[in-house]
Amino acid sequence: MAKRVLVLGANGFIGSRIAAALSAAGWQVRAGARDPLRSRRRAPHYEWIKADFHDLTRAQDWGPLLAGVDVVVNCVGVLQDGGRDSNHIAHVDGPRALIAACETAGMKRLIHISAVGADADAGTLYASSKAETENMVAASGLDWVILRPSLVVDRAAFGGTGFIRALSAMPLIIPVVGGDQPFKPVALADLADAVVRLSEDNAISREKMDITGPQTVTMTQTVQLYRGWLGFAAAPVVRVPRWVAAPAIVVGDMLGRIGWPSPLRTTSIKQLDYGAAGEDSDWGTRLGLEPRSFTRFLSENPASVQDVWHARLWAVRPVSILTLGLFWFLTGVVSYTAGWEASLAIIRESAAAQWAWPIVWFGALLDVALGLALFVRAWTARVAILMFMATVGYLVAATVLLPNYWVNPLGPWLKVLPMMALCLFVAATDERR
Repeated sequence: MAKRVLVLGANGFIGSRIAAALSAAGWQVRAGARDPLRSRRRAPHYEWIKADFHDLTRAQDWGPLLAGVDVVVNCVGVLQDGGRDSNHIAHVDGPRALIAACETAGMKRLIHISAVGADADAGTLYASSKAETENMVAASGLDWVILRPSLVVDRAAFGGTGFIRALSAMPLIIPVVGGDQPFKPVALADLADAVVRLSEDNAISREKMDITGPQTVTMTQTVQLYRGWLGFAAAPVVRVPRWVAAPAIVVGDMLGRIGWPSPLRTTSIKQLDYGAAGEDSDWGTRLGLEPRSFTRFLSENPASVQDVWHARLWAVRPVSILTLGLFWFLTGVVSYTAGWEASLAIIRESAAAQWAWPIVWFGALLDVALGLALFVRAWTARVAILMFMATVGYLVAATVLLPNYWVNPLGPWLKVLPMMALCLFVAATDERR
């Protein structure tokens, strides 16, 4: 009978690949995620279960998740507080309850995925809370292993790697903050293979290991190598002074607090400055694996057109959302203020002249409401579709009431067609992982 493993954070960038590797090795995967119904559509072979650390802060809360489990792999982690993300819940309250539940259940093996730089001296809540998790795991009576990977790379991209690829795809120049920060990139497939070996063999026990690749590259070298991997001609790397980048980092922090997580935040910069390379732990040799260098990983995983599109559109999407939201919001504001009389005059040219005031008033209200609603992260895709549908209705009514404006030199009806295409783009690119 196959053994069962509980993978927490199984829908994440790292957790999804670890779950896949364990499943391929013959393990029954119980996959924990905040939204198991949605995750099940992508990986129907697993036994999905709801595992939101916000709801799992007591040892007894973990009972149903641990039933029949032989090994637990914890891949849950957040970068910075904001929205539904909480360092204390993800790295302290949840793991404390998990450890206690594992001890009570007699479930021995716990593999915890931490990160290089998870040290209290790093000066971030991310690092200090992760260090607290490591200390709790180490103090437990479990058969534990803590893995601390350096920069994790894969064909997929999320968070920091998505941001690095986006920088590498910038036109003309590649802007970086710093540039000399070192990495020892580790292929996600190699990290997943390590977890499989550690799940099947407990010869390595109660040990903390940095999981690093055999090649050290700086941030500058990383973006240059990614640029070549995407097929773009070489471009100069421009080192952006910290004071120039500071406003963008402040904006990134603010957006993160309201549910729009960005890798360009204070925590990211501090962790890079503290160190993200890690120490050589000889983990590959000890586990019978051959970790790939960064250049070998790139060569063995050639970029596809989807990778190129993602890198190019990474920065285009937020600009599109901001432009679209402001377009609708400011259109409504102008209609209510300086453009009020002009708007009434246009409607009075049509057969609906007697309804001019309510048409303009409610139309402007809809513009303002949809413009603001687009900026609510959970609503963005649906609001963009609503904008598209509302514009279709608007053009149908406009064609019936004022068809002559289709041939107006300023093109008031024609100009909304590109905006409709922008609505579809925003809705179609809503997925984060």
